[in-house]
Amino acid sequence: MSKLSNEQHSEPTIAVYPGTFDPITMGHVDIIDRALNLFDKVIVAVAVNSAKDPVFSLEERIKMIKDSFPDNDLVTVRAISGLSVDFAYQQNATAIVRGIRAVSDFDYEFQLALMNRKLNREVESVFLMPGFRWIYISSSIIKDAARNGGDVSDLVPPHVNEMLIETFSARLP
Repeated sequence: MSKLSNEQHSEPTIAVYPGTFDPITMGHVDIIDRALNLFDKVIVAVAVNSAKDPVFSLEERIKMIKDSFPDNDLVTVRAISGLSVDFAYQQNATAIVRGIRAVSDFDYEFQLALMNRKLNREVESVFLMPGFRWIYISSSIIKDAARNGGDVSDLVPPHVNEMLIETFSARLP
């Protein structure tokens, strides 16, 4: 159901945007803003991913995201473990939003979308591309640059930049 046709119904359309968000970048912010053009509400699902070793704690990542959308009750943030598609279904979401920056992202995201469809056909996968200025950034690249003293202030929200500086300056010898 599209956002336009949803205006005839009382139930808001909800999308879940899962990820590690270690840290949230302007690319993530852009994807959330784009998703809000399609859905009434976006739940940012901060994943506990055992395959990754995040720099920031789960609580810090949640706070960074919340602080990126102050006073916006259309964006909520929740911690999740387990399958994103199960979480989306439990939240009455109609879609899982995934960002795609390049062709290299597509193969993995396509496989993930097919598995999610197999697990639950009621939740669609929606792929969104960030604006061109954010297409080359990732949390990993931003952390690497910040860890080595690079200026990433235009690639992350201001409060995230402050946390990166604080975190990595504390780790310098």
